[in-house]
Amino acid sequence: MPAIEVDDLTIAYGMTRAVNRLSFSAAAGEVLALLGPNGAGKTSTVEALEGYRVPASGAVRVLGLDPIADKRRVVPRIGVMLQRGGVHPGIRPLEALRLQAALYPSPEEPEVLLERVGLTHVRRATWRQMSGGEQQRLSLALALIGKPEVAFLDEPSAGVDVSGRQVVRQIVRELAHGGACVVLTTHDLDEAERVADRVVIIDHGHLVTSGTPAELMTVGGGNEIRFGAPPGLDVATLGKALMAAVEELSPGEYRIETPPSPANVAALTAWLAERDLPLADLRAGRHRLEDVFLKLTAITGEVPAVRIDEPAPERRRRHRSGAA
Repeated sequence: MPAIEVDDLTIAYGMTRAVNRLSFSAAAGEVLALLGPNGAGKTSTVEALEGYRVPASGAVRVLGLDPIADKRRVVPRIGVMLQRGGVHPGIRPLEALRLQAALYPSPEEPEVLLERVGLTHVRRATWRQMSGGEQQRLSLALALIGKPEVAFLDEPSAGVDVSGRQVVRQIVRELAHGGACVVLTTHDLDEAERVADRVVIIDHGHLVTSGTPAELMTVGGGNEIRFGAPPGLDVATLGKALMAAVEELSPGEYRIETPPSPANVAALTAWLAERDLPLADLRAGRHRLEDVFLKLTAITGEVPAVRIDEPAPERRRRHRSGAA
C-alpha cells in the first residue's frame, strides 16, 4: 500500500481548475519531491493530502485513509511543516516543542530534537529574535516532534545557510531511512536532486513527468556535452576543433551538440588544456535537474488554466490564442 496516493485528483477554485486529474503515489521510506512553477498546483495538492482542501473529484489517501473523513486517525501519524508562520512570536524553541509534544502519545524528546536541528545555541531566544533560517529549522522540528509516518515539508531549507541546509538534508534522509514517507515541495532544484528518491513535476495542475532524478537528468541529454569554463571562450574555434556546434548558454556555461563519447570528451579537455583553461564541471549525456525542469515546464508553460464551465471548442480557441 502506498504511503500517499493521489488518484485522478481535481481541485477547483470557483470555475478554475488548479489541479486537473492528477495522479501519483509515494511509498514508505521514500523522499518524493513535488516540483512545479508558481501556480502549478503543488500547494493545493499537498493541502488535499493534509486534509485541508476538499477535492472537486478524484481521491487522495494517506496511509490508506481519507485525510478528511478519517482525520482523527490521520493527523497523529503525519507531520506538516509550513514555510512561514504558525508560531507565537514570544515563544522559545523548547517551549514550542514541549507544547507540540503534548499532542502526541509518544513524541520525540524536545531537547534531543532541538539539538538534532542545530538550535541549542538559541534555546533561550524567542521566535521573533531568531533568524529566518533558525525559524525554518524550528518549524522542521515542530513537524517531526510526533514521529510522523508521513512528513509534508514545504521549502524546508528556504532562507537557511549552507551548514543549516546540510542539517536539513541529513534529517530528510534519516526520516526516509527510518521508514517515513517524505513529501518535499521546493524551488531549490539542487536540493531535490540531492535528497529525492523520486521527482514529480507538475504544471498548470497536470502531471508533466515523474521518475528518479537520475532518470530525468538523462532525458534528452544523449547527444550533447555541457561544461563550465571561463566566460567568453572562442566557441567558433572550439567548434571547429570538435566539428560540432558550440553555444555559450550563459556566462561560463557551454553546450556542445555532439554525442558524449570518450573521444569527444577527450578532445574538449585537450583543447582547454592547450590554452591552460580550467574546467569547472562536465555533464556528458546528462542534464542538471534544473535544466530538465526548465525545459519541460517551458513546453507546458503556455497552457492556460481550464475553466470548468467552458465548452470544449472555447477551450481550444483559448489554447491556440494563448489567452489567460
